[in-house]
Amino acid sequence: MKITEQIKQPIVKEMELFEKKFYDSMSSKVALLNRITYYIVNRKGKQMRPMFVFLTAKMVSNGLINERTYRGASVIELIHTATLVHDDVVDDSNRRRGFFSINALWKNKIAVLVGDFLLSKGLLLSIDNNDFDLLKIISVAVREMSEGELLQIEKARRLDITEDIYYEIIRQKTATLIAACCSLGACSVLPENQEVVERMRKFGELIGMAFQIKDDLFDYTDEAIGKPTGIDIKEQKMTLPLIYVLNNCTSKEKSWLINSIKNHNKDKKRVKEVITFVKSNHGLDYAEQKMIQFQQEALPLLDSFPSSAYKEALVLMVNYVIERKK
Repeated sequence: MKITEQIKQPIVKEMELFEKKFYDSMSSKVALLNRITYYIVNRKGKQMRPMFVFLTAKMVSNGLINERTYRGASVIELIHTATLVHDDVVDDSNRRRGFFSINALWKNKIAVLVGDFLLSKGLLLSIDNNDFDLLKIISVAVREMSEGELLQIEKARRLDITEDIYYEIIRQKTATLIAACCSLGACSVLPENQEVVERMRKFGELIGMAFQIKDDLFDYTDEAIGKPTGIDIKEQKMTLPLIYVLNNCTSKEKSWLINSIKNHNKDKKRVKEVITFVKSNHGLDYAEQKMIQFQQEALPLLDSFPSSAYKEALVLMVNYVIERKK
């Protein structure tokens, strides 16, 4: 059994019902929109975010969930999908998970509007059901994700990212949404227990940090993972392996690296040389060590919850995040 199937095992029924509710939550009177949302639903990814919502909710409540949990999972997936649709427009990307992106099939204008539609659908799903506590969690995540993207763009122009700024960028860009999944899951079943909601938020944030570092490491591997090797370097994205090496090499090597990224990032041979240099100067080892550190910080946050299939699946999920091959 694949590890993702194993993780899903304790929430199989919930995930099936969720998929139906999620599709219903996107319905519209506009035929074009329904055609596009149908296309989105049929090309779904691993659905890790809703899985985090359900596993967290069930772990903290001894297996009990409610309609709020389903709405929380739908809101997260609607917002996440909206950001992916918008990201593909921003990055001018024609593929998503091996399929054509929305902007490739229906052009940028329609893709931006579809992203806006999904975002508003998500917010209204909470408002219409008076889930204002859940709405606050998700709204904070949306704000932080936008800030993280803009901070990354601002820093990429000057290539002056320190390790601390890098952590701030990935915390906002990636970790904040996984943190929202875990706090939404807890809040949907234990709205009055803010201590548990906050602990699960922190858990999700640490896992999100590890997840993004793993993603950055893929840029230096040759395995087929859906994005070509060296793409971050071509896009002048400063990731942890590179930041570490920049801060720990000679000034001559540093200026060669910066010059390569600024002026030769489209030159395949030069990008390969940068990748080799980062590898041989322990950039990957350092990033891997940091990723494991975040994972080790996250796991003890689950200690106070009783043993259950949901807790086991969450631990499995944490290990999957850093061991996955794509």
